[in-house]
This record gives sequence, structure tokens and C-alpha cells, in this order.
Amino acid sequence: MRPDDWYLTHDLDAFLTRARDFLHSRPALHTVLLTVTESLRTRGMQVYGDEAAPYFGVLERDGEVRAAYFRTPPHPLVVTPLTPEEAHSLAVHLAGHGHPLPGVNGEHATVAALAEAWQRHTGAPATLHARHRLYRLGELTEPGPVPEGRPRVAGPADRAQLARWYDEFAHAVGEARASQDAEEWADARIAYGGVTLWEAPDGTPLSMAGVTPQVAGQIRVAPVYTPSHLRARGYAGAVTAEVSRAARAAGAAEVLLFTDLANPTSNALYQRIGYRPVADFAVYEFGDGAGS
Repeated sequence: MRPDDWYLTHDLDAFLTRARDFLHSRPALHTVLLTVTESLRTRGMQVYGDEAAPYFGVLERDGEVRAAYFRTPPHPLVVTPLTPEEAHSLAVHLAGHGHPLPGVNGEHATVAALAEAWQRHTGAPATLHARHRLYRLGELTEPGPVPEGRPRVAGPADRAQLARWYDEFAHAVGEARASQDAEEWADARIAYGGVTLWEAPDGTPLSMAGVTPQVAGQIRVAPVYTPSHLRARGYAGAVTAEVSRAARAAGAAEVLLFTDLANPTSNALYQRIGYRPVADFAVYEFGDGAGS
């Protein structure tokens, strides 16, 4: 496997022309690449930040795409599953282009191999930051007694609430910064009915669950958030079940979500609803090194 088997571009259309069939071939494992590139395509290339232009890459041999990656600075690289040999060639490829990397996000074995290769090649230390599990919805079931209240799709009047909860969610999951501007995120989600609230009988919002637009037959539930003083009352389970049901009704062949493996409560909850494990993912952070 040679580093020059990788193709790098800042042109999203060129990337999708090469990678679309590959990404659509395994929509669950490629869910992040599918949803992020769709946001870039429909909302603009600065949607995840304007620090530097996003870039994309594919591994192509004998006319066949075998892997893909992207990065939207300042966020980590996101990559599809790789063999250890492919991970090594990607590290050499990226270092050769002079691209600094703050970290990498992807299937656990892949990013562990890439982190080791990056550290060996550049001298930059690599630290495991988070471990996630990707789930796919099987048979949907109610998680338990339905709490008092009702679901409601968020509308323009909920904009400030959604933006505030989006920032609170990012802080709660340990992100140094949200991946998008909170108000722009709220506007985009409201535009396609992408957030459902669980509200009290008096209309007070208690919890929210969002969904990504459908791409390649998959919809991912994200984010799910309940303020800390309202947790353990069944609101998150109820609103997640509601958006999962709606995603199925919208024709999604696969309904997906990620959990933080450090949170046993959420992992148990989603399994009670009917979600089943697909694969483990991880995020590694890279320090400064000769290639950074």
C-alpha cells in the first residue's frame, strides 16, 4: 500500500463523484461521512467552522475506492475503516501534505492503528480521548412507562431553546467547542423538522432528540439531551423512541445512533428501546510533533 494511492482534494463535488458509491455501500459504518458531507453540500463549506477549508480524500486502487476520509478544521479527521497497512499509508500521506492533525475519529481498531502510525511517523503523542458505540435500531419498543407529557416537533419559536440546549449538550459530552454555531444549527434543524421536544402538559420543554437528514437510506439520531435537573424521569427515552419511530415512518432503512461508552445509563436505555450494537468507535487526540 503506497501513500500515493491516496487522493486528496478540497473539492467536495470531486470527492463525492469518486466516493459516493463506496460511502453508500455501508451506510451505517459511513454515517458520519454521509451526514457531514451532506451538510457541507447543502449548507456551505463553512458550516463546521471557517478556520481553514475542509479537505477530503479517498484510497483508490485499480479504479476502486477502498476507503475515505475528511476533515473540517478545527475538528479531528474522520476516516472509514482501514487495515493497519492502510492506516500507515494514510499517516504518511497526510504528513507528506503538511496537514497538522489534532486527532482522529473512526472505527476503534482503525483509529488506534492510525494513531500509532502517526506517532511513529511524526513523533506526535496520541491519547485516547473517547470511546463510542454505534447502534442500529432493530425492533422498536417503548423503554418503560411513558412519562407525563407529549412529543412536539420544534418550530421557529423554539430557536433560542434549541441553541441553548445544543451548547449545553456539547459541554455535557466533553467537547471543548460545539461542532457548529448553535443558532445556525437550530435554524437548520427547524427547517426540516429535525428536532423533537418532549414537553410537559403545560408546554414546558423537558428533553430533545434530533435527527440528521436521510442520506443513503440512513438517519442518525443526534443529539439527545435532557437538562441535568430533569434526568432519570423517562423523558429522553420517550423522545428518542418518538424520533426513531418517525425515522422509520419516513422510510429510513437504517436508524442509527452513537453512545458514549463511559455512560452506561444511555447505553442501557437505547438497548431497551431496541437499538443493537454495530461497531465501536474512538477518538484519539494528537499532540505536537515533528509532523504537526
